Amino acid sequence: MKGIRSLLARLDRYQRSHPFLGFPFGVAKKFGQDRAGAGAALIAYYGFLSLFPLLLVLVTILGFVLHGDLGLQERIISSAKKEFPSLSDYLKTGSIHGSGVALTLGLAGALWAGLGVARTAGNAMNSVWDVPFFERGSFAASRVRALGLLATLGSALLVSTALSVLRGIHGPLAPLFWVAGLAGPVLVNAGLYAVAFRVLTSIHLTWRDVLPGAILGALSWTALQIAGNYFVRHQIAHASHLYGTLAVVIGLLAWIHLGAQLTLYAAEINVVRIRHLWPRSLTGDDLTDADRRAMEMEVSEVRRYKDRAIQV
Repeated sequence: MKGIRSLLARLDRYQRSHPFLGFPFGVAKKFGQDRAGAGAALIAYYGFLSLFPLLLVLVTILGFVLHGDLGLQERIISSAKKEFPSLSDYLKTGSIHGSGVALTLGLAGALWAGLGVARTAGNAMNSVWDVPFFERGSFAASRVRALGLLATLGSALLVSTALSVLRGIHGPLAPLFWVAGLAGPVLVNAGLYAVAFRVLTSIHLTWRDVLPGAILGALSWTALQIAGNYFVRHQIAHASHLYGTLAVVIGLLAWIHLGAQLTLYAAEINVVRIRHLWPRSLTGDDLTDADRRAMEMEVSEVRRYKDRAIQV
């Protein structure tokens, strides 16, 4: 035990004097103190629920648009099977139909789950920035911010999807289209992250405040998308029908959860950088100035009334 403490003490001294190690540790410690992992789990829960009504909306709209055009249905289904091989047993030509009831139910379910994602993400962002409860806005204001974020998210998703199609273009300019198809979604995701970080946080933040975390979040999210697509193509596609379905459900939930965690880590990077919350104590002894500031911020977060103060 004495040897472990001695090793931790040496590591603590080293990370305090080397920002390349002290800063990531400060981000990780702030993430744990904010209980951001629980927030990521809630975001993943609502995000997973929102996928099913969104899929219902997509299939229903395609049913209306492609009604009677079996050739176009075949091309779209073939494209979907290439991107998601696990759907081979479920999507068949002629199986797509439009329904007003299904569209209404899908939109209602997607709106309910989407608002849940936005509200949960807003609570997580306010916790990351230690915003006191009395500054987090009213019930109506939080719903307006959530609706605004959903509209932005939907628009950005359409643009990102359209740009990603460029990677499939062949010809003399194929390398240029491939680069544009890869860099375009990253830029769109970076802008979306920056907007989300500002909109979901109740306090005023500038673009400069959120830009570093937005860039890192966009890069990590794009890498996660590529890894998820590779896993589906090369692993789940060769699994049996039963195990392939289970793998899709479990893998999708884990993928969304990981994406939510990476998003909150990106937000924590902005907080630690702006408020200089590093270096932190590794052992809990000999607290640094950053430790004291972090504790003061954590205590001030629980203030529910503007005219009441909490002293630390």
